[in-house]
Amino acid sequence: MARKGAYYVAPNPMVGAVLVKNTEYRVQNTEYRVQNTEYRVQNTEYRDKIVSEGWHMRYGGPHAEVNCLRPLPDDFDYSDTTLYVSLEPCSHWGKTPPCADLIIRKGIPRVVVGMQDPNPLVSGQGIARLRAHGIEVVVGVLEAECRELNKRFLCLQEKHRPYVILKWAETADGYMDYKRESVPGDGGENTKPLVISNKVTKQLVHQMRAENMAILVGSGTALKDNPRLATTHWIGRNPIRVLLDRRGRVGSSYRLFNDDAETLVYRGDGGWPEVLRMLAERNIHSVLVEGGPTVLNAILADGTWDEMHVEVAPVRIGDGVKAPEVTLPKEAEEEIEGNRLYCVKNG
Repeated sequence: MARKGAYYVAPNPMVGAVLVKNTEYRVQNTEYRVQNTEYRVQNTEYRDKIVSEGWHMRYGGPHAEVNCLRPLPDDFDYSDTTLYVSLEPCSHWGKTPPCADLIIRKGIPRVVVGMQDPNPLVSGQGIARLRAHGIEVVVGVLEAECRELNKRFLCLQEKHRPYVILKWAETADGYMDYKRESVPGDGGENTKPLVISNKVTKQLVHQMRAENMAILVGSGTALKDNPRLATTHWIGRNPIRVLLDRRGRVGSSYRLFNDDAETLVYRGDGGWPEVLRMLAERNIHSVLVEGGPTVLNAILADGTWDEMHVEVAPVRIGDGVKAPEVTLPKEAEEEIEGNRLYCVKNG
């Protein structure tokens, strides 16, 4: 349920909440006769019934707990309920009031929390406040799944840097593109890039753009492809565009500077760690790197990345721009219309 907010809640975490009505028993007496003998059977039924659910829908909007409890009538009896929530209820005033206080006011006696929130503004304080008011709190249920759900948010909170996803497509003989010396608009030949992704895998790339707060390319990609880097084939917001352009080669007329989304330009020479610090200072919890081999190889050499997604198409071009040389798994995670999709996690 929390995943329903995937494309709209960043930099907040995705959170879901479910309220369950407990200890409802129904006793039913059944009488029947067999060969002139009467029998009476007592059936006792126990139920856990979901009475409401909700999720964090949009950054700045109500949290999952609020959306879960809001539809219930004012006179609803919470005395025998359990609230299940994937992340610790907040205990501070931000864009919305503390969810822990709402739970206390409603009189919910038991709360099951998927994981503690590492955000220093919360970090166990929500759980402590609930317990201080006599509420039973269970923590760490399906914690691994909850961590995977919010790996981007957790990376920023715990490692103080964005979650880094490297993505590229290559041919079966290891090339990302033709060798293109000229750039669009200068009158040169062979300015169109090699198309490797098919219609379906292109949609999946745009899904990745919607899932991450930022998308990054270098000046070479910007000059040769003149991309918009927008999410046009999937729902969700356009990511913040990040351009590495130390020499200031990319002019304002390029599509990276249109009104589709904000664009950040890094012109420093501090390397990849400095870029990550810049993004973290802006509360950007994830970045999708769609750059060329120069950018990708530099990040791979630095070693600070989290996932690598590689698409391999069943075509060969014989010569061109070499893709990064990495070891891929023997088996692809998925194959779509002949294109094999690989995912490698770092560490």
